[in-house]
Amino acid sequence: MKEWIKSIGLALLLFLFIRTFLVQAFKIPTGSMEKTLLVGDFLLVNKLAYGASTPSRMPFTGTEIPSIHIPGYDSPERGDIVVFEYPLDRSLDYVKRCVAVAGDTVEMHDKVLYINGAPQNEPYKQNGDPNIQQSRGRSSGSSRFAWQKNWLTEDAMRRYGDSYSPTRDNFGPIQIPEGHYFCLGDNRDFSSDSRYWGFVPGKLIKGRPVILYFSWNRRMFMPRFDRIGVIID
Repeated sequence: MKEWIKSIGLALLLFLFIRTFLVQAFKIPTGSMEKTLLVGDFLLVNKLAYGASTPSRMPFTGTEIPSIHIPGYDSPERGDIVVFEYPLDRSLDYVKRCVAVAGDTVEMHDKVLYINGAPQNEPYKQNGDPNIQQSRGRSSGSSRFAWQKNWLTEDAMRRYGDSYSPTRDNFGPIQIPEGHYFCLGDNRDFSSDSRYWGFVPGKLIKGRPVILYFSWNRRMFMPRFDRIGVIID
């Protein structure tokens, strides 16, 4: 009996070690990354790449506890898909694409993303809404993007001042602060991302998806066999 309990305990510790520091499974719950990632896709996330953190909450109770971050061997780059704790609710995991890193300026003109003043080629992006939401130069009273004003470049502040009124499709330029990232969904018109709630602190990034090991089509009630085993890049 003691040996059985010991074996179960060791297996549990090994599972927790692997899940915390090496690899974690993640399921795509929303369509914000379509068509790169679909609802019902199951991913394996490499947690070593960007560093791993000990749990920030007690199991079962959800009580917050101090967390220790162990540095990784790499840092997120523009174009990387990343899994991170949602900054406004760390109990939730989000998956988005990192489009800008610390020191970059990011802006959008009529749905076209610009990094450091250069328009970006984004073959993975899709825009499902043909309408363009205007514009930065007049005040509309929208509060969803109010955080951006604190990070406008000096030139943008002089140009817009108090009339700065960003939208989903037109904003910036804003400067990415040290230790932070700007992340967007590939399904650009239907994604809750950095445009709305701000930068992603590096310490909240959990890892990089590496392989799609299973996919379930809930509408057809069957697996998507063509997506099983797909490498994510």
